[in-house]
Amino acid sequence: MQYLRNDWSTWLDLFHGCKAHAFHLEVRDSYAVPQENERFRRFLNGEPPTVDDYKNDWVALVQDTTARGVEISRVRVVTVPHSDYQRWLLSVTSDNVNAGEDIRYVPRHLAGEVPPDDWWLIDNERVVFNLVEQNGAPAEGIAVTTDPRIVEYCQGVKQRLWGLATLYAEYVDSANIRQ
Repeated sequence: MQYLRNDWSTWLDLFHGCKAHAFHLEVRDSYAVPQENERFRRFLNGEPPTVDDYKNDWVALVQDTTARGVEISRVRVVTVPHSDYQRWLLSVTSDNVNAGEDIRYVPRHLAGEVPPDDWWLIDNERVVFNLVEQNGAPAEGIAVTTDPRIVEYCQGVKQRLWGLATLYAEYVDSANIRQ
């Protein structure tokens, strides 16, 4: 296991080095990401998004990465009814999808056993664990492994949950959620 700094340059390096596919599993109902605080606060207060809300480093990275032919996909395992944070994510996820990311949802009660941690499976060769503090904030580091047993486990989880997952647009329609 290798530990790297959890900063934007590390994530840029990971995605610039990705050759074919990056898959993300998200299992938490809320996160405490400092860069999202103001947008989330406005959502909770019923305020409209600002122009700056659409200038998003992640969306730009997705666009650049998918333009190179790399697929980016994600499964979010969510509790229903949705937490405030997940309701907010549902309202902004179309930006990621429009940038080229394939995002799907699985209600937690249908998911069966899920790992307790979020992770990225990069090119089916490397697993990058998103480490978080107890309050849900990102930790200072991320853990990266190429251990074949861990990679195989994550491949199996991905395959099982992908088969249960619903495309973002269909999920929003079926749950009668306003975007």
